[in-house]
Amino acid sequence: MLLQRTTVAKAVRRVAVALSVATLGAGLLAGCGSGSGSTTAQPSGEATPAATPGGAFPVTVEHAFGSTGIPKAPERVVSVGYTDDQAILAFGVKPVGMVDQYPNPPGKTPDINTQWPWVKDKWGDTRPEVIMTNGDSGPNYEKIAALRPDLIIAVYSEIDQAAYDRLSKIAPTVGRTKGEAEPFSAPWQDNALHIAKALGKADEGAKLVADIDAKLKAAAEAHPEFADQTAVAVSWYKNSVAPFTTTDVRGRLVSGIGFKGATEIDKIAGGKFYTVLSPERIDLVDVDRIFVIADKADQDALKNFKLFANLAAVKAGKVSYLLDSEGPAIGAAMSQSTLLSLPYAIDELVKSAS
Repeated sequence: MLLQRTTVAKAVRRVAVALSVATLGAGLLAGCGSGSGSTTAQPSGEATPAATPGGAFPVTVEHAFGSTGIPKAPERVVSVGYTDDQAILAFGVKPVGMVDQYPNPPGKTPDINTQWPWVKDKWGDTRPEVIMTNGDSGPNYEKIAALRPDLIIAVYSEIDQAAYDRLSKIAPTVGRTKGEAEPFSAPWQDNALHIAKALGKADEGAKLVADIDAKLKAAAEAHPEFADQTAVAVSWYKNSVAPFTTTDVRGRLVSGIGFKGATEIDKIAGGKFYTVLSPERIDLVDVDRIFVIADKADQDALKNFKLFANLAAVKAGKVSYLLDSEGPAIGAAMSQSTLLSLPYAIDELVKSAS
């Protein structure tokens, strides 16, 4: 899964969403937000515009780097966050540019990131421009400018002040939430509401979030046995067990359906959304239930790792092996934890643990 950020991302940082893309880092810096206008480069080719979402405008969105004014419903939206495209899609807008959180297999079309079960119908035949791939050091600013965006969304992203300033020269840009202490640490609800506001869809966003929260609550109530168990989501990264923290989207989903989180992992993660365990700390995942997010090759490697195989939960069959980008892609749905992927992820996660 992209361990770079959205998963212990396979070759690159397969995460982030598993662990998500670029260099994890950069704390939140205060700064001036963009204005409502911007100067953009002329496009080298015409991209398909996003559908106008309508909604309440003008709107001002405060974020980690300041505040951004959006005077009217945007028609050409570029998503710089690893999973922001899915939140944007949930509100009826097709981004003209997006990040490949999961590197698309060479020669494979259409892009895997537009073909997940929970987004395929939303994208239809639209093929957005890829402005960054998980593992890149940052977005391709020239490509973004050529798309002539009237709004850039960089919420589930690790952009820093310098990158924000550069994006703001292209178009009004909305950064991650103001209260997010570390990139990728904000609750999915906060990210969804943040993007909804930028699109003039605050009321619709609140309803979608409430519906998913209700689904999580129903899952926990239907399985009271989960409340007595500690659970953790892990991946296989650099030949080691890599658990996700309780503040990561995967950890929040596990606790959201009723399990207790493995908070000891948070203490050694140093503010990151995951950590790589040394052999002597394998005890940190010696809990009641383990959710493994990895594609088949990594699952097989983990199963052959003796320290993992000897854990009590593994011996008792209390492990759910969830394919990441392959097959049903349950891991990808968990790692993305968006308005579109969460209903699917919740159903599959509960099914795997029942």
